[in-house]
Formats: sequence, C-alpha cells, structure tokens
Amino acid sequence: MSSTPLALFVGLPTPTISDDEFALFRDTNPLGLFVGRRNQREPEQTKRLIARFREAVGRDDAPVFTDQEGGRVQHLDAGPWPLFRSFGQFAELARRDFDLGKKALRLSSQAMGAMMTELGLSSGCSPVLDLVFETTSAVIGARSFGPDPDFIAALGREVVDGLLETGNMPVIKHIPGHGRATLDSHKERPVVDASRETLTATDFKPFVALKDTPWAMVAHVVYSAYDAELPASVSPIMHDVIRKDMGYEGVLISDCIFMESLSGTLPERVKQVLDAGFDIALHSHGDIPESEAAAKAARPLTEAALKRIVAGKARLGNLKVDVRAAHAEVEDMFASALVS
Repeated sequence: MSSTPLALFVGLPTPTISDDEFALFRDTNPLGLFVGRRNQREPEQTKRLIARFREAVGRDDAPVFTDQEGGRVQHLDAGPWPLFRSFGQFAELARRDFDLGKKALRLSSQAMGAMMTELGLSSGCSPVLDLVFETTSAVIGARSFGPDPDFIAALGREVVDGLLETGNMPVIKHIPGHGRATLDSHKERPVVDASRETLTATDFKPFVALKDTPWAMVAHVVYSAYDAELPASVSPIMHDVIRKDMGYEGVLISDCIFMESLSGTLPERVKQVLDAGFDIALHSHGDIPESEAAAKAARPLTEAALKRIVAGKARLGNLKVDVRAAHAEVEDMFASALVS
C-alpha cells in the first residue's frame, strides 16, 4: 500500500464494512469514503462505520463525505436526526427578510455541520451554488437559491462559513454551474450552449465569489463554448477554465462517476477525471469488484492536491452547537416570518 492515498473516494452497498472490504481498503488506501442513505441508520452505527473505514486505511482523519444539503437531499434522515429545510425555502425567507434569511441559514448550517462533525462525517457536500431557471433540470429545483448569482453568493457564504465554523468541510457544487442544464446528468449528458460571456456573468459568478471555499465538486455537464465534446469533470479545457479563468485554487473532486453523463467503463472514468487534471475521482457506490477496479485505475494524490487538502483542514473551526436547540430556533424564525 502506498503511503500516499489514492485520488479516489469509494462507496459501500451496506451499513457495514465486511472483512473483504476492510482488506481492500487497507491494501489500496483510497483517500476517502462516501456514505449515502443506504449506509446510515442511526448515530452509533454511523460512527462505527466511519471508524472502521479509518482503521482500514490507517488514517484517523480520512475524509468521510455524505450528501446533506437539506430538503430532498439529506442522507441523514432515517434515524433520530432533525430534518433540515431546502435552500429554496431559505431563499424564500431571505426574499421576505434578507437579514433574517441569512441569520436562519447560518444557524441551520452550524446545526447541520455540528451534527455531522459529532458523527465523524467530514462533509455533507454542500452548498449548491447552481442557478435555477424555468428550463433547469428538476434534479436541481429547490436545491438552488434561485436565478440571481449575487443572491446565491450571499446565501452560499452563510452555508460555507457556518459549516467551517463547526469543523465540517463545505463543498461548493456543481462548479462551474449546473443551472442551464435541461437534462439530469445522473441519466443523460447535458449540453449547455450559452456563450462564454453569459456564463461568466451568471452561472460562474457565485463560484468565483466563493472561490475561497476549500473544496468544490465538478459538474458532469458539457459547456460547448469551451469544450464541445467532454463534460467539465473530464475536460482538461474546463479544468483550466476553473483554475485559471475562475481562479479556483481549492480541492477539485468530480461528481459521482457512476452518473450516465460520462462514458466508458468505471476504470476509464476514473482515469478520465484524473487525466483531465482534477484532484479526486468520486466513486460513491460500488461493490468489491467495482471498488477494486476503480482503485486499480486511480493513482496517488499529487503533491499539489495534498497541499490543497491540508490547507482546507486548517480552515476548520471547533464551534460547539446544540443541534436540536439551533434547529428549533431556525423553525421559530420561519414561523415568525409566516413562511411554510
């Protein structure tokens, strides 16, 4: 096993790590684990799962990510955890009372971050900074703060800072913007034909405003004004756009490589992400044969990626939050504004 982790996140089909999976993770040393709803039943089980993965790879700080935005995308919803509101709901509150909306979102983000940190989860892969239009694929919907890039950036900042304060890593997504995609990249390959000028003035803008966020997740969307063939997540051209034109210097991880926007075998998809210059390939599902194939196609993290990861960790705070009390206070804010 290399002492440098592979530039890969792996997933699991069940709430436990079998002996064979433990041996695979021990021998291949993937950087991190992605856990979904299928993997998380209640707090102690989630903690055991995370600890066993970290034992396997021999790193107490190995990142373990989930999807925890609020609304319909929150994978901590089967146990005693509070349910959090969608970004669309916070946007509605902020349009009525901007300061109250920001305050509620910051507190909710702190509560969510503290909840994940207590479990040992490193990140909920949030916030979504995509714009939403009438033509936007329903896969985004209420996950977005709306169509105004400045409004999105202002609310996104509350999420980023609230998560950082509680020791949970924010991940802005889906850079450089999924909002103009009319197709769901889980199922098809979306192509965005907007001009460079339009994208720079709109979709790219929230990501540029929050480019100091330590991690970002790259969209499986084709932006034909830059690269007519390849989705951003596997495009060297789009890698350069994100790094140079948009000025993003943090960790870049792909969206899940199982999504049908990509083509080729699972190992080929891992290789495409890393060959394009991105830091990490996200393989968030997978049984043992699939994880083994992904690991064989991956390579150790680059020195630059390792430095970005370390720099991101240095940003994490240790604010303690009473999760249920904070969540209840947020609900009171909505009630006081008469927003359902």
